[in-house]
Amino acid sequence: MKKYLSLVTFSHTIFAMPFAFIGFFLAVTTTQHRFEWQKLVMMVLCMVFARNSAMAFNRYLDRDIDAKNPRTKVRDIPAGRISAASALTFTVVNCLLFVGVTWFINPLCFYLSPVALLVVLGYSATKRFTALCHLVLGLGLSLAPIGAYLVVTGEFALLPIFFSLAVLCWVSGFDIIYALQDEDFDRSENLHSIPAYLGKVNALRLSTFLHVLSAIFILMPVFYATVGILYYIGILFFCAMLIYQHRLVKPNDLSRVNFAFMTTNGIASVVFASLFLLDRVFVIHL
Repeated sequence: MKKYLSLVTFSHTIFAMPFAFIGFFLAVTTTQHRFEWQKLVMMVLCMVFARNSAMAFNRYLDRDIDAKNPRTKVRDIPAGRISAASALTFTVVNCLLFVGVTWFINPLCFYLSPVALLVVLGYSATKRFTALCHLVLGLGLSLAPIGAYLVVTGEFALLPIFFSLAVLCWVSGFDIIYALQDEDFDRSENLHSIPAYLGKVNALRLSTFLHVLSAIFILMPVFYATVGILYYIGILFFCAMLIYQHRLVKPNDLSRVNFAFMTTNGIASVVFASLFLLDRVFVIHL
């Protein structure tokens, strides 16, 4: 179990899972649908199974590339801790579990489950042919809030789309920052990424632009739903963490990329989601 948790970098669940809770409780507090523990558990299971399959498939598909890259050759498959066949089996099992759980949620979630898997699994191949791979990763994680909303309601709505767009831009932006570490390697292996295509300076500018868009989308729900002071505090905190992240990383100094990637974004996600949930409680009881 420890090996497989390492394979899928389970700690990175901290990025999308809080936004899944946002989507779930957004539906509970803004529609006529009631809270159900069963649906909450199934939502969490879907998140875990989808992410497990995506990460395991990524490690499987990139195993030869990872073995060449000094930064990634210590990953589980190149290092020999998990075989490629085991990683692929783990992927298939988690895909089946994901689809199986959606069957018990509602018809729409079940019908859309192959589409969701296509997006999250398809990301792993995109670096081979397009520098827009970062946006595809962002799209995969952006399914969290709207997917969780669908678990509760079984129908689309505007509000969760704002959060999904925020996640898309946020994740794409910080993945560009993370990819700065592999700029030279990507070029040498003919792999596509924004840093390899635009260079460090312009890649950071694009990342900043995406994070500005993310902040705008985080703000948009205030015009369509009743929110309290805690939500505004959450917005300010989320934006502050985005700004701090960009102050940590410079084109000529990538020493703090990992801190900017994992710590600041993890804190931003958890704190923002917590303030959102507390705000919903406050607004409901007004």
